[in-house]
Amino acid sequence: MAPLRLSIVVPVLNEGERVAGCLQSLAWLRERGAEVIVVDGGSSDDTVALAQSGADCVLQAPRGRASQMNAGAAQARADTLLFLHADTRLPDDALQAIETALVDPRTHWGRFDVRIDGKPALLRAVAWLMNLRSRASGVSTGDQAIFARRSAFLRIGGFPDQPLMEDIEFSRRMRRWSPPACLRQRVATSGRRWERDGVWRTIALMWRLRWLYWTGTPPEQLARLYK
Repeated sequence: MAPLRLSIVVPVLNEGERVAGCLQSLAWLRERGAEVIVVDGGSSDDTVALAQSGADCVLQAPRGRASQMNAGAAQARADTLLFLHADTRLPDDALQAIETALVDPRTHWGRFDVRIDGKPALLRAVAWLMNLRSRASGVSTGDQAIFARRSAFLRIGGFPDQPLMEDIEFSRRMRRWSPPACLRQRVATSGRRWERDGVWRTIALMWRLRWLYWTGTPPEQLARLYK
């Protein structure tokens, strides 16, 4: 089997405090041939300047993760796409894990388990439940570092053009082609929102948003509630 060719798309917005660390953590993957594409959604800080030295390409796109990730995917040259938040870190064996998952030609996409870094001990339980729910439902969230074959990504039209729940809708569409590869290796994501807004309050908000989405509430209305 030919070596895995990987393009990593990182959507950013005012991530000046984190983007350099994120790109530094991806340097070893660039050394192994991976392509790193940063897509800025109109930052007002020094995000773009800081990203220039650690990425193969820095793009501008309309604000919104879906729009930004689609723009990055459109410029990607590799056969496999990985979508990574700026506050999320990949495990050391990420490349091998993805390669192994995609050995089966029937597998078109997947995601990692997640660990939420932060002081509240409850975050460990939250992460465990997120991984369990995702494995049972076949629905992945952006925090879990979604990856996909480029061909499958293009087949479904990429991420839907909506301001929230784009990862949920993406999962729905991808499941028509194959269930996700749910990798046991864990990415580490920041618990900053959980710590800032409170764990229980954030849990309640997330479940409310999911319920409203499943019952047909427009994503634009959900985005206002999220903010």
